[in-house]
Amino acid sequence: MTTAVRPDKALWRLGGVLIMGAVLSILDATIVTVGIDSIARDLGSPLTTVQWVASAYLLAASAAIPLSGWLTDRFGGRAVWLTAVALFTAGTLLCGFAWSAPALIAFRVLHGLGGGLMQPVGQAVFAQEAGPALGRMIGVITLPATVAPALGPMLGGALVAGFGWRWMFFGIVPLGVATFVCARRLLPAPEPGGVREPLDVRGIALLSPGLGAFVYGLAEGVLVATVAGVALLLAYGVHVARARSAVLDLKLFRDNGFAVASASTFLLGASLYSSMLLLPLYYQQVEQASAWQAGLLLAPQAVGSAAVLLAGGRLLARFGPRTMMLAGITLSLLGTIAFTQLGSSPDGVLLTVSLLIRGAGLGAATTPGMTTLYGSLERSRIPRAASAFNVVNRIGGSLGTALLAAILHNELAGTAAPTAFGTTFTWALALSALTLVPAAFFPKSSSPKRSIA
Repeated sequence: MTTAVRPDKALWRLGGVLIMGAVLSILDATIVTVGIDSIARDLGSPLTTVQWVASAYLLAASAAIPLSGWLTDRFGGRAVWLTAVALFTAGTLLCGFAWSAPALIAFRVLHGLGGGLMQPVGQAVFAQEAGPALGRMIGVITLPATVAPALGPMLGGALVAGFGWRWMFFGIVPLGVATFVCARRLLPAPEPGGVREPLDVRGIALLSPGLGAFVYGLAEGVLVATVAGVALLLAYGVHVARARSAVLDLKLFRDNGFAVASASTFLLGASLYSSMLLLPLYYQQVEQASAWQAGLLLAPQAVGSAAVLLAGGRLLARFGPRTMMLAGITLSLLGTIAFTQLGSSPDGVLLTVSLLIRGAGLGAATTPGMTTLYGSLERSRIPRAASAFNVVNRIGGSLGTALLAAILHNELAGTAAPTAFGTTFTWALALSALTLVPAAFFPKSSSPKRSIA
C-alpha cells in the first residue's frame, strides 16, 4: 500500500503544529529549574523534596519513550499525539494549582508522560508524511531542540520574577490548548489496517523503569538507581533475544543506515549536546549571570544553529550527508576550543563568535543524522525507529552529562573555577572528536530506500 506525499504547504502546516509540541516539551523540561527555590519557599518544603519536581518529569518522560512506537502502531500517530498534548496541557494546568510539593510532583509525572510521548511520536508522524521531502524540511522541524533550551531559562526567569512560580505553568497552558486545537485539524487520520501486535508487557516492565532509573541515576548521581537501571536494561536485552515481538525492536540496528545514524546520535548526545550543560553553568557560576542573562549569552549558539537548520535541506542536497555531518562536527569542535582556555580569561567577543560557530556546527550535524535515520527505513517501521532513536539519544546524553558533571566537580575541588571549566571543556572536546568516527560512515549522497509516493 502506498501513500501520496503531501504538498509542501500541507507539510509546512503539519510541521508547524509538531514544532509547537516540541517547544512545549523542551521548554517545560528547562523552564522549571529557575523556579525551584521559589517553589520551595512558597510551599514550605525542603529543597531536597522540591528537587523531585524536575526529577519526576525526567523519570516519567524517560519511561514513556519506549512505549511510543507500539502506541503509534496500535492507535495511530494522530490519536497518540493528541492524547500526549492533552496529558501535557492538563498536567501543566494542575501544576499551576498545586497546593503542596507532593501534589506538584504527582502532576509533573502526568506532565512528563505527555512530554515523553510528544517528541518521538511527532518525529514519526512527520517522517511518514514527508517521505522524500524529509531531508529538505527536517532542519526546520528540529529547530526547537536547539532554540528552546536557551529560551527556557530566560522565560522562566522572567515569569518567576514578574508573576511568581505558578506562572511558569499557567503561561504555557494557552500554547498547549492552541497546539491541541491545531493538531485536531491538521494531523493526518490513521491509515486502515494498523498493526495489532500485542503489547510486550515483560519488555515494558524491564525497559521503561530501566531507562528511567538509569537516566535518573546519572542525572542525580544516585549510584543505586544507575546500577538498577543497567541491570534492567541488560535483562531487556536478554528478553528481546527470545521474544517474538518486542516493544523496542533491536533488529532495526541491522540496517546500516539506521545503525550508523544511531551510533552518531548516541555519541553526539554524549559529547556535543551534553557539553551544553557546561555553558549556562559557567556563565552563572563564574560570570555571576542570572538565568535570564545566561540565556541571552547563549543566544549566539541558538542563532548559529537556526541559520544552518533553515538551510539544512539545501545544504544536504548539495553536499550529501557524510560531508555535511563531518563539516558540522568539525565546526562544533572549532567552536569549543576557546572554552578550553577559560582559565586564561579569553575575550568575551571570542566566546560569542565561538558560540555562533559551535551552533552552526550543531545545526549542520542534525539534518543528515535525522534524514539518514528515517530515510533508510520502510514507512511502517518508522514509529518503532523513532522510539529507539529517542532511547539511544536519552542514554547517550545522560552518560555524557554525568561524565562531564563528575569531571567538573572533581576539578572544582582543586582548582579555580575558570580553570576547572576550561579543563572540563577540554575533556568535552576530546569526547566530541569521537563523533567523527560514525560520521565517516554516513552515505555520500541522500538516497532514501523507502518509497512513499
